[in-house]
Amino acid sequence: MIALLRSELYRTATIRSSWISIAVFSGLGAFFGTVNVDAWALLAGMGAFGLAVLGVTQHFQHRTAVLLYLARPNRLLTLLGQLVASVVVAVGFAAVSGVTVLAKGDLTQYRDTLTLVPVMAVFGAANAVVVRRPTWLLLGYAGWFVFVEGLLGRLTAPLPFSSFLAAGGGDRTGLLIAAAWTLLALLAAAITVHRDITTD
Repeated sequence: MIALLRSELYRTATIRSSWISIAVFSGLGAFFGTVNVDAWALLAGMGAFGLAVLGVTQHFQHRTAVLLYLARPNRLLTLLGQLVASVVVAVGFAAVSGVTVLAKGDLTQYRDTLTLVPVMAVFGAANAVVVRRPTWLLLGYAGWFVFVEGLLGRLTAPLPFSSFLAAGGGDRTGLLIAAAWTLLALLAAAITVHRDITTD
């Protein structure tokens, strides 16, 4: 498990697109934190989701998933390692990007966002295991967020991203609902992680 976590973190640090994404998101987050704390919280949450999706799906994009599963045949343990790596990267990104929020003295928003970020990262990584294609997943959820949660649900329905937004604002009920959606995504990931990857 430790070796897998170390290799996933090393891969994140050495793939150019990964560390550039983290650096850009961190810089934007620090800038947003000086302008508007809520904008930083939104970027930190969505950035955690996006980084987790990209971290997991890169194995399928770069065709290294076969090698990963050959080296580590226990796919559930591999999934757990990817989830932990996604959380470590997401929390590190959110903590660093929020330095300007800390400097402004808004400890409550910083704490609430850092509480939510691991949940967002696990949700993103679990969905990435199911869908395996980042473009489909990110565009699909963008459409879902705008049309279903935004237009139909008015961002108040107990749906995934509406719950994440509420939880980022300190709503404990929203955090529980977000955790429930994450558990559903984890269940789907645990079931689908055993799919054959040669047909993707």
